Amino acid sequence: MKTPFFLVRFCLSILAVLFLVTSSYSENKPPNIVVILTDDQGWGDLSLNGNSNLKTPTIDGLARDGASFERFFVCAVCSPTRAEFLTGRYHARGGVYSTSAGGERLNLDEKTIADSFKAAGYATGAFGKWHNGMQYPYHPNGRGFDEYYGFCSGHWGNYFDPMLEHNGQLVRGEGFIIDDFTNKAMAFIEKNKDKPFFAYIPFNTPHSPMQVPDKFWDKHKDQNLGLKNRDPEKEKIVHTQAALAMCENIDWNVARLLKKLDDLKLAENTIVLYFCDNGPNGWRWNGGMRGKKGSTDEGGVRSPLLIRWPGKIAKGKKIEQIGAAIDLLPTLTDLAGIKMVSEKPLDGISLKPLLMGKPVSWKDRILINQWGGKNGERVSVRSQKFRLDHKDKLFEIEKDPGQDQDVADQYPQQAARLRKVAKDWREATVPTYKKGGRPFLIGHPDYKYTQIPARDGIAHGGIERSARPPNCSYFKNWTKLDDKITWDAEVPATGNFEVEILYTCPVADVGSIIELAFNDNKLTGKISEAHDPPLHGAKHNKIDNTEGDVKYFKSLKLGTMRLEKGKGELTLRALKIPGSQVMDFRLIMLTRQD
Repeated sequence: MKTPFFLVRFCLSILAVLFLVTSSYSENKPPNIVVILTDDQGWGDLSLNGNSNLKTPTIDGLARDGASFERFFVCAVCSPTRAEFLTGRYHARGGVYSTSAGGERLNLDEKTIADSFKAAGYATGAFGKWHNGMQYPYHPNGRGFDEYYGFCSGHWGNYFDPMLEHNGQLVRGEGFIIDDFTNKAMAFIEKNKDKPFFAYIPFNTPHSPMQVPDKFWDKHKDQNLGLKNRDPEKEKIVHTQAALAMCENIDWNVARLLKKLDDLKLAENTIVLYFCDNGPNGWRWNGGMRGKKGSTDEGGVRSPLLIRWPGKIAKGKKIEQIGAAIDLLPTLTDLAGIKMVSEKPLDGISLKPLLMGKPVSWKDRILINQWGGKNGERVSVRSQKFRLDHKDKLFEIEKDPGQDQDVADQYPQQAARLRKVAKDWREATVPTYKKGGRPFLIGHPDYKYTQIPARDGIAHGGIERSARPPNCSYFKNWTKLDDKITWDAEVPATGNFEVEILYTCPVADVGSIIELAFNDNKLTGKISEAHDPPLHGAKHNKIDNTEGDVKYFKSLKLGTMRLEKGKGELTLRALKIPGSQVMDFRLIMLTRQD
């Protein structure tokens, strides 16, 4: 029996309408956003920028298939750059003044780029090193990210199967840390392929410890470097070789991310952005510029910025105008056509006019870099043509990237202009730059988990940190009853909490009685089980040091403790020490029970 002609026409009409609706939706669907941020990778650590010591073909391809900024600037170190990316505002305005001990936290009255995209209906996820606060609501889940996998500190001691967290809960990582972050980001992308998503992927390499899978290390371990730092006597060759291997591992992971977008047919409607958080973490080739990580000179704050959006941003576009991390929030929200939720004035501006369409007239602007000194008084100022360093010397950067010739006398008006900007900025920020005064929030009612790490604690008596960088350290040499560990804390809402600690203790020292106290509330427990694992992590180091020496800690549940709302001192001390020591201590985990 033949299908009636009118029914065929009706079905074809329906299919046509569905096709038009689907096509229209596809064309009007907001773009997905993938932001890749690397850690301690300088401008010169890409073959794109002329470094023949390594090959980064995938990252270079982002410039070939999209736009690259020739002069893009970030901060001198990690946490300030992250804060400026998240808020579009200079880090001093957001309360960030350090990389640890609470100074890395972004003020709670700041709204983030993830807040804006979440409000616009995007799925939001972050995978990697956060470094802008650990305890909720400083935690990524409190700053607009639905999904978080990684570590919140600024430095991690072991990159193979390390302790990490997933939405507040402690987990064990799987394999090399960067590969793991990439896997989790790709899973997030696949899960949200049918809706717009914002994926922030802050890799934590080539930050030390210098650890990388052997298949990348083997290529570089015996390499004769064709390009070296402008001051070659300062360069540590093995460190450079390890950094190059880590950068090639990053490139490999970026390739996997881009392939996932291709496989899911999402590449055409996804903006991919790549940049770094500061200058290189060692004296290695960086285009002859002065400075490295920690410096506000050109080499300490210049970063690549690569943006690909097929069909929207022209291939191979090179942008000469200066830009900065503060510009990324207004730029990405502008490109996506969504509203910014922050009501505070931004320091950044949208770079969309430079990225899309015909050439535009562009007003010369001034960018500020601030880091170092007792109170952040080392301020450097950049215009399109000049950089004024923190000693008030003026350099014509395009002619003098090494900042060797002070030209203040040749350009007195420019020198006076930039010196005034630097002076005004110091006067506005230095008086309050390190005046945080913020206790650590524990037990927020809107979040189940609170980590209280050794990193944030103050050791009293003979207790020592396991390493100079506090972020991944633990406390050791706890031998006396007078010794204790304290935290300046605030409980925002009364509640009952399950308390567990992460510890190690040899058999001979089992039996110590410990007490956790906050104001009038106390909880005691006993170290009743030995756990004495060897140090690990440093065995993966490609340079000869102990920076990666950490342990796998054991959880001990102390019981349930009631914490009353208010400020006070959280104190961990020993009431009895039958052996030679109490324990090595890593962190306290609180889990809200009500």
